Amino acid sequence: MDLKLQSFDGKKAGTITVSDSVFDRDYNESLVHQVVTAYLAGGRAGTHAQKTRSEVRGGGRKPFAQKGSGRARAGTIRSPLWRSGGTTFAAKPRDYSQKVNRKVYRSALCTILSELRRNDSLIIVDNVELATPKTKDLLTKTTALGLTNALIVSETALDNLELASRNLYNIAATDAAHINPVALLRFEKVVMTQDSVRKLEESLA
Repeated sequence: MDLKLQSFDGKKAGTITVSDSVFDRDYNESLVHQVVTAYLAGGRAGTHAQKTRSEVRGGGRKPFAQKGSGRARAGTIRSPLWRSGGTTFAAKPRDYSQKVNRKVYRSALCTILSELRRNDSLIIVDNVELATPKTKDLLTKTTALGLTNALIVSETALDNLELASRNLYNIAATDAAHINPVALLRFEKVVMTQDSVRKLEESLA
């Protein structure tokens, strides 16, 4: 499959041949949902902790007699029904990560990349190098491509590109090795260099 190739300044630079197994797959919504959910779950710290009635300090003595007071019977002032008592279903530290097979994860990335191509949300450029790490220079180039909300993917981490995009909320930069399904779906456009396309084809095909 041949796709249009542009320069980072928005000029035409010919075409590039890409793999059908990576950029021409049918969209599988359930597969994408599974992988995105697992990815987000893996980012949760899971360090929340609350105390049950047995862990709250105090409450060892019965607050009043079982009978004769006219009140409902109570065995401890640390009951979840009482003020300053324990939590009924107390949250405890846990691991939220979900197991996703490597083949399934790669297939989901290919599905997302294929959908981006079908929706004209994928832009392939020859390179994304910046001479200086200035946000103004990056905005000049993204404006030439008509981008206001985009993820820029390069083959390797580029210091100038990363520093220039750090101060922008709707423009982000990453390298092909750290691409993930959530980042691909978050932005309206995905800009990839031809070298990053080759690297993804090698790792996902």
